[in-house]
Amino acid sequence: MRAARFYDRKDIRIEDIDEPALRTGHVAIDVAWCGICGTDLHEYLEGPIFVPAHGHPHPISGESAPVTLGHEFSGTVTAVADDVEDLAPGQKVVVEPYIIREDVEAKPGVDYQLSPDMNFIGLGGRGGGLSEKIVVERRWVHPIADHVALDHAALIEPLAVGHHAFVRSGAAAGDIAIVGGAGPIGLLTAAVLKAEGLTVFISELSEARKAKARETGVADEVFDPREVDVAEEVRRRTDGRGADVGFECSSVPVVLDMLLDAVRPAGTIVNVSIWGHKPEVDMPKLVLKEIALLGTIGYSNDHRRVIELVEDGKIELGPFITGRIGLDGLVSEGFDQLINNNEAHVKILVDPRA
Repeated sequence: MRAARFYDRKDIRIEDIDEPALRTGHVAIDVAWCGICGTDLHEYLEGPIFVPAHGHPHPISGESAPVTLGHEFSGTVTAVADDVEDLAPGQKVVVEPYIIREDVEAKPGVDYQLSPDMNFIGLGGRGGGLSEKIVVERRWVHPIADHVALDHAALIEPLAVGHHAFVRSGAAAGDIAIVGGAGPIGLLTAAVLKAEGLTVFISELSEARKAKARETGVADEVFDPREVDVAEEVRRRTDGRGADVGFECSSVPVVLDMLLDAVRPAGTIVNVSIWGHKPEVDMPKLVLKEIALLGTIGYSNDHRRVIELVEDGKIELGPFITGRIGLDGLVSEGFDQLINNNEAHVKILVDPRA
């Protein structure tokens, strides 16, 4: 089968590799669509990061570069092991792409995303969604309803990132949220917040991203910080209180500063973005307002709720798909577009069979 293999920084090759063998406790899946994630771009430009460098195998997967990429994917079950009784060939599924030790339980109340040596399928080994087929441990395979399109379903994984940030915030229906940055994760986080009944404001500079936020209906209002004082606008619309929660989705220091100003006293800010540098934080403001500044990584017990939101039509994922390409165009039509023309895209999907 064909697969996109990461060898090293700016060295991704489309190769023919052996099909994975079905084994006990696992599910065989034909991949339908796989999204290109910002993490994939970081690996391509700056890696290896999550990918174990050649000759330095990951302690759980035992693999090192080259590895198959892709962790945002959907597909159809083709076979199940004899001990898997609750899935069947033909079912549509998505994968929660964790590589976690076997003795770590993935159940409510367990922060398995924080377990030692955690990594991701499609980065740390165990195959990836940028291949025609994959075999995945049953506990990470989530069935979806037949009426959910498989291209839409490929966005469930990044949507789960936004949902986990929502859960971390402690927000509830009726609360006011301000999202800093309308890139892919900012938009999908906003989509979760709207679906969960929050009023959502977005701060964004890019004309294209502001337009996408309005087009998708994920924001009640979109502010351009070049035109208005965003924090002041938020206070003006909340009778002077400020937002209950803020979500940092840009990894830009001035956005974090804005959020510290825009949330109410005793409010919460969740950092969703991945920072490539250490920002300065206005600690006096954080202290005097008693703001809770929280981190978040990945997801934990979020996929089921996200799938329900999509199945029930509370989140429409089609408008977030801005490109569909084949595997051969992964770098030229995918990575290069997201690097050089990123404002025009939210999510580019790859058909590994095309």
